[in-house]
Amino acid sequence: MSRIWVDLTNTAHVVVLRPLVERLEAAGHEVALTARPLSQTVDLLDDWGHPYTLLGRYGGATRAGKARAAAARVGAMIRYGRRHGPFACGLAHGSTDLPVVSRLLRIPNSTMFDYEWAATQHHVNCRLANRVLVPHAIPPERLARYGAKGSKLIRYPGLKEEYYLSDFEPDRGVLEELGVPGAEVLNVVRTAPSYALYLGGSETPMLARVLQRASADPRVHTVVLARTDQQRADVRSLGLERVVVPDRTVDGRSLVALADVLVSAGGTMNREAAVLGTPVWSMFEGPLGGVDEQLVREGRLKLLQDAEAIAFEPKPAGALDDRVRRDPSDLLELALPGVL
Repeated sequence: MSRIWVDLTNTAHVVVLRPLVERLEAAGHEVALTARPLSQTVDLLDDWGHPYTLLGRYGGATRAGKARAAAARVGAMIRYGRRHGPFACGLAHGSTDLPVVSRLLRIPNSTMFDYEWAATQHHVNCRLANRVLVPHAIPPERLARYGAKGSKLIRYPGLKEEYYLSDFEPDRGVLEELGVPGAEVLNVVRTAPSYALYLGGSETPMLARVLQRASADPRVHTVVLARTDQQRADVRSLGLERVVVPDRTVDGRSLVALADVLVSAGGTMNREAAVLGTPVWSMFEGPLGGVDEQLVREGRLKLLQDAEAIAFEPKPAGALDDRVRRDPSDLLELALPGVL
């Protein structure tokens, strides 16, 4: 059996890669997790209960800050790899550090992503990884400039959310936890990943207007899933009624599945809502990626231009039941062929 290194550098990476890690371990492989403390990454790892090692720090939204943090983290990861190896292979979803370290330590590695316009990240990852996995929705011609082409580029059917949510069923306990079990209309809002280089620190100016409009409707209870302490403070400073801002990570997938509407400036949560049958409005300010273009064409994602356009209404019953479910083992076989 093999020893495999998985690196997690953002919140979404935990939920995307968890079912793959669990399948690797069920097959007898040993999986070592490393993580960067950013957003709710550590909270999700603690909730999971899988051992992990924290390496590095968040470098801020600027290119210079990210570069300094990345250099320090790469050094720490090289030391970790030498101390805890040898590793048969590495796997990440968007980590810019594991492909670098894997190349230096001569570890075959695979990288995954589903948003093609994070150019700085992809110029590094795609060139240094041995395999690059993306959904079919991303046109391959958009990836060639990063070096993801030929046999290195592996395209998979559907959305990553259809794989890791395949056996998911929502836990209504999250509504009790947040104090909104009797909401006539449950509105969930996800703030922007302002630390992302491709957004340049944007905090989505439309956010306050969305929250104000929701608060003006007495039927609507809103839960704001903020990414940073500053975002939490900014939302609370508005002093709006029926707006809950959790201090730590909650079961976001259950919340999205049980919500009547999601208004989000992120990416992964938008796609989770689309897969789970929850109407979703996107406030994302970066260039539209191929996955979101597909969801817009299919009517499963709406682009928000005016807060007045949001329909705060109960969603149809049974919206969750008809979702597409895909086997995470199929995704794992594409990422690390022959390991299962």
